[in-house]
Amino acid sequence: MFLYLSKLLPLFFYPLGLASISLVVALVTLWKRPRIAGVAIAFALTLLLSCSNAWVAKSLVRSLEWQNLPPAPMPNAEAIVVLGGATKSAFPPRPAVDLSEQGDRVIYAAQLYRQKKAPIIILSGGRINWRGSGSPESADMADVLTSLGIPSEAIVQEPNSLNTYQNAENVRKILESRSIRRVLLVTSAMHMPRSLKIFQRQGIDVIPAPTDFLVSQGEMQEITSTPKAAILNLLPDTENLQQFTSALKEYVGSFVYRLRGWL
Repeated sequence: MFLYLSKLLPLFFYPLGLASISLVVALVTLWKRPRIAGVAIAFALTLLLSCSNAWVAKSLVRSLEWQNLPPAPMPNAEAIVVLGGATKSAFPPRPAVDLSEQGDRVIYAAQLYRQKKAPIIILSGGRINWRGSGSPESADMADVLTSLGIPSEAIVQEPNSLNTYQNAENVRKILESRSIRRVLLVTSAMHMPRSLKIFQRQGIDVIPAPTDFLVSQGEMQEITSTPKAAILNLLPDTENLQQFTSALKEYVGSFVYRLRGWL
């Protein structure tokens, strides 16, 4: 039940959902209470304009992504742990497993393995039933890795986790069974702060290996590069709204996990 509520309830409090609720309120009160309707419309408009401009969205994303920058050079470890959320199952008309926006995780894990940073790759991720049946994410990621030339004997699958806490808990059991102490944790940079704390809470020696950075130094500099750029980046954009929402989800997730004692 917690899994479903944690996925569904917050949708109504993210910018798009909250703005939609506000517009519904405006529609209901438009004739009898126009002042309330006007306030609701103004709130929805302000919310969407604020959360969909590059100044706000990219700053919020940066506040998460730049917390755990990858060390240079990346140290060696005993295993590479890759968290799920990086693939789309091979449902028709998709001919094979596709990588999602977060698919950099799988590619980066393969690169780290080829650099001999660790001898095995542990793939952690199940499949939520109401998001569609099919292979667990760990199996999908394994398919991609083997297609990239990673030997199957170097891959360990953990197919039961449905959230980040379960990722850490189930991976810990695998590490203990193999007497592995130190791992490279591969996940999206925005997801790394929460993931790192959860794995550390499980007593795992974790080296952050973030990837899938949405905001770079160049992109932050571009916002203020010229007066025209500064003004244009104030305009609403769906990609900015998506990035803001994703970053907000991470902050909400950290808050909920802290309440449950998982951080």
